[in-house]
Amino acid sequence: MALSLPSLNRQVVGLDIGSSCIKTIELKPRRRGGYQLVSLGMEELSPDCIVDGVIISKLPVTDVIGRIFSQQRIRNKRVATSISGHSVIVKKISLPIQSEEELAESIRWEAEQYIPFDIGDVNLDYQVLGENSTSGNLDVLLVAVKKEKITDHTSVITMAGKTPVVVDVDAFALLNAYEVNYRPSTRDTVALLDIGASVMTINIVSGTDFLFTRDVGVGGNQYTDFLQKEFNLSYEKAQALKHGEPVDGIDPAEAQHIIDSVTEIICLEIQKTFDFVKSTTTIERVDRMLISGGASHTPNLIETLGRKFGIPAECFDSFKNVSFDPKQFPPKVVQEHSPDLAIAIGLALRSADE
Repeated sequence: MALSLPSLNRQVVGLDIGSSCIKTIELKPRRRGGYQLVSLGMEELSPDCIVDGVIISKLPVTDVIGRIFSQQRIRNKRVATSISGHSVIVKKISLPIQSEEELAESIRWEAEQYIPFDIGDVNLDYQVLGENSTSGNLDVLLVAVKKEKITDHTSVITMAGKTPVVVDVDAFALLNAYEVNYRPSTRDTVALLDIGASVMTINIVSGTDFLFTRDVGVGGNQYTDFLQKEFNLSYEKAQALKHGEPVDGIDPAEAQHIIDSVTEIICLEIQKTFDFVKSTTTIERVDRMLISGGASHTPNLIETLGRKFGIPAECFDSFKNVSFDPKQFPPKVVQEHSPDLAIAIGLALRSADE
């Protein structure tokens, strides 16, 4: 599922433009199944470059993209990227059974009642999920993204001399990474939580079936903001304190109540999502949580989530079924950044999917 531009070559570089960090991944399929890591690049952004998912300063973002490609010697200029946030609408809708041609003609008019934006301001895509055995209608996954959001992302890629060939949605890139790495064979309901700097993407899946996704404007930056205000710290010092380092005589234990207050906000949003899914589907419980994104490194976050919801909660392993050469990629570094790279991995997989 993506808003794609034509390309003659299937291979792409996964480029995750996050609010605090840009990540790139190149993969190639292995002969015996699974994938091998070809290149991996990461570089942090200054906190004022991308604010609440909006690219404020394009030139620094462009420079970082170009630098990563140069440093990692990535020759492929074709890029798959993704977006999230309030400019993205993902909704499962039910329509009468009709031919593909009829559906293509009618989807725009049907979409108007589900999208809170002017239909002329969005790019639309959809995927038929199949016939609903209960209603007899077609289940259709509808995606709408504000054109200006797409332009923001594609323009920095183009300015860096690269070619954006796929614009995906974070939720689907995350689902790609999950399916390839975890190969779900049961009907267990899993919550995939990607908690970035400014947005938390909550994906609920049953086996490989997409059930629901929601983006919430909370993430790692909120921890940092709260610590800055509470202790009158710079951004850099608040970041260090968040990750358990003593700063200016402040013991990390003194900051724990601030961290816990943000974690509680995250838990409330997850609970809202779980309640909605249970009330609108036949799903009775969520069996497991997999947490990715930069904020997954927040001390005690994953343990708190597991305890709060009474289900197994663990870090997402982006390299569970992706091999790499330990001489080229130090295993300790790969393991440390594995949860940060879930979306970039999912985007790099687009080359094999299409």
